[in-house]
Amino acid sequence: MNVLIVYAHPEPKSFNGAMRDLALETLAGAGHEVVVSDLYAMGFNPVAGPSDITGERNDPTFFSLQREQTAAYVAGRLSADINAEIEKLKRADFVLFQFPIWWFGMPAILKGWADRVFARGFAYLPGRKYDTGAFKGKLAMVAATTGTSADTYAPDGIDGDILTVLWPVHNGLLRYAGFDVLPPFVAYMPGRVGEEGRQAYLKAYRKRLEEIDDTPRLFFHPAQDYGENERLKPGVIARSGVQRNV
Repeated sequence: MNVLIVYAHPEPKSFNGAMRDLALETLAGAGHEVVVSDLYAMGFNPVAGPSDITGERNDPTFFSLQREQTAAYVAGRLSADINAEIEKLKRADFVLFQFPIWWFGMPAILKGWADRVFARGFAYLPGRKYDTGAFKGKLAMVAATTGTSADTYAPDGIDGDILTVLWPVHNGLLRYAGFDVLPPFVAYMPGRVGEEGRQAYLKAYRKRLEEIDDTPRLFFHPAQDYGENERLKPGVIARSGVQRNV
């Protein structure tokens, strides 16, 4: 496979850095071609806006990010840093997102990467999302760390089920764009489990990366489960993420 690791942590010596290094070693050792986008090291600009468009805007009087992204992608007028990441995504069969969970989500630099690189026209369009998304046939996975324990992220934990916390990433970004999504690998509070605990996390992470082909994908309801109003049809039992029957 061609693998893209999108890495978002400001400290190379962090446990996120150790997970990135292990992923690179494991996947390259298995014969895959691996590219890393180290967003902090790149100084990646996370702020989407008019500077994303080179040359004349589609509408110079009113800036709509979605409309300008669509027109700029078609005309080849997205900025060079966005185009570089788009080319990496085009080549990738498997995209691995490595980040710490900050305030129940991705770090701002990674959220901004998604805002800018998953550009309308490239990553999605009307009628080209979810089952028919642009990245249909590609695989994605989140590898993350937390500051609190697995118990706090249990279904009855104070922070809520980790799959609920990650639903905006799993469904709102990855599945929306067509990816098949692997269950996340989460290292819970690595700063507080000691060296033995951290080594156990790395051993488990290596095993997960070695078993990608045999790992069941997260379940998302297919298009036929939804009615014209894009709500689950009567009789379909909600099974994915935060969805529930009402």
